[in-house]
Amino acid sequence: MDFDIEKWVDKLDSVVDRYKEVEQLLSDPEVINDQERFQKLSKEYSRLKDIVNKYEEYQELRDNKEEAEEILEMADDEEMVELAKMQLEEVEPKLDKISETLPLMLIPKDPNDEKNVVVEVRGSAGGDEANIFAGDLYRMYSRYAEEKGWDVEIMSSSASEMGGYKEIIFVIEGKGAYSYLKYESGVHRVQRVPSTESSGRIHTSTATVAVLPEAEDVDIDINKNDLKIETYRSSGPGGQSVNTTDSAVRITHEPTGVTVSCQDEKSQHKNKDKAMRILRARIQEKIEEERQKEEAEKRQSQIGSGGRSERIRTYNFPQGRVTDHRINLTTHQLEAILDGELDELIEALVTADQVEKLKQVE
Repeated sequence: MDFDIEKWVDKLDSVVDRYKEVEQLLSDPEVINDQERFQKLSKEYSRLKDIVNKYEEYQELRDNKEEAEEILEMADDEEMVELAKMQLEEVEPKLDKISETLPLMLIPKDPNDEKNVVVEVRGSAGGDEANIFAGDLYRMYSRYAEEKGWDVEIMSSSASEMGGYKEIIFVIEGKGAYSYLKYESGVHRVQRVPSTESSGRIHTSTATVAVLPEAEDVDIDINKNDLKIETYRSSGPGGQSVNTTDSAVRITHEPTGVTVSCQDEKSQHKNKDKAMRILRARIQEKIEEERQKEEAEKRQSQIGSGGRSERIRTYNFPQGRVTDHRINLTTHQLEAILDGELDELIEALVTADQVEKLKQVE
């Protein structure tokens, strides 16, 4: 991104003023005695300090550049001119880099960015072909996580008789997983000739993806009295029982109506633990959705809004093409993308989202 840093100077100066104000507040005995306020201000101070330090670095580099340019204009001494040229060669690349970094630091940080994610993939329109595509998407995200050195754990799955999944829910554990994968929520569309299609006709099918930040106990307090927990025998494709004990678990959070079922594990205890991880994430999402309704206008302008009903991407097999409709990006690397090489798409989405969010900071 190419930023005119000068248009951000007033904003950066106001950050410096706020930084000094917070610094004073943190030494105020009244604030120190109010632990909740003190911790909140400490977090703000830490974030502002990073921006202020980077801004001071920018100012020093800018002064060095201006000094070198003045010497080039005024000096007759060849040695001085040479030194000034060397200083400019050293300073200008650093100044360009910092000029791109500083405005981005003004974007409020998403508190969920560092969290693990709960990913829910479901076959949607298109019957068996949609379920097969859901399986392709699960593999794509698994391979992407593998490349990043993240762990993948299946929480719940419902296999399709023809292959793939009617539904698969899994957790990806890794630093910053949500910051990368949050842009994947929405409807993914596939256009291809199914293996069962004898006439070679192209079918269009869809699968939905929901990416939720994994909520921890500290994020959300669930009252055990609000939970309705049921057990039953797990079943495989076609409904046949695959276990002789009531190991499958269904948990309903009665105040919100959120229900989660898990049956993949043979242990009822493990199924319950997995169901609770999904339940926490879904309740947190419900709370977040209600909060975002209040900021609907702002949310619509962001790339990362990721509504589940929003068609976000098309995978066209005959043309080997993938198109992300939110940013009008088309690439002909379909096989690589389905093999988990998502960096190009995700980096473009991150950049577009940052540009939109910067407009709100201005």
